[in-house]
This record gives sequence, structure tokens and C-alpha cells, in this order.
Amino acid sequence: MANRHRGEIDAELGGQSYTLCLTLGALAEIENAYGGEDLIAIAERFETGRIGATDAIRVIGAGLRGGGNPVSNEEVAAMSVTGGATGYLDIVVRLLKATFAPAADKSGNG
Repeated sequence: MANRHRGEIDAELGGQSYTLCLTLGALAEIENAYGGEDLIAIAERFETGRIGATDAIRVIGAGLRGGGNPVSNEEVAAMSVTGGATGYLDIVVRLLKATFAPAADKSGNG
């Protein structure tokens, strides 16, 4: 079960339940995937609503690995999610919110 105070979320991908977490290493992986852009620049990009399929694969993959799941981005790309594209975006948004929301906002489910 996910611990929101650690920035974790639960998500179902490919019919299996996972805990995802953007650890410091996972965040560094995302920075590297965006050519060394810092987290503020990446967050600002996502805040505009510009999240593509590659973005979703990168964020979900990093979150899976940060949660201790040895899954490659290629495997993430092949996973299905209930709700299709909306389901993938929901996972990305919940994961980013769990990682970057102020501590007072992390008491709810999500």
C-alpha cells in the first residue's frame, strides 16, 4: 500500500498493481531524459498540460523503478491501463502531485 507521506501512489498497469515513487534517483533519471533540464523547468512544462506519450512513459517508468519495480521504459510502453490515454495521464498527475505537493496536501487518497 502506498505511503503518501513518502510520495508514493498505487496504480494498476498491465493488470498488475504497483507502488510508484519518484525518489531522488528517479527524479535525476527524469532530468537526464530531458537533457539535464532542472526539475522546475520540467514541472513548468507539465503544468501547461503538455504531457505526451513519451513523457508519460518516462515519468511512469521512473516512478515504477523508484518504487522498487525493475521495469524498463519499453515494458512500460507495452502496458495497458484502464481508461486508455486518460488512465496514463491520471497516473502521471497523481505521481507528480504526490511528489511535489506540500506536505499538508498529502493527507488525502489518490
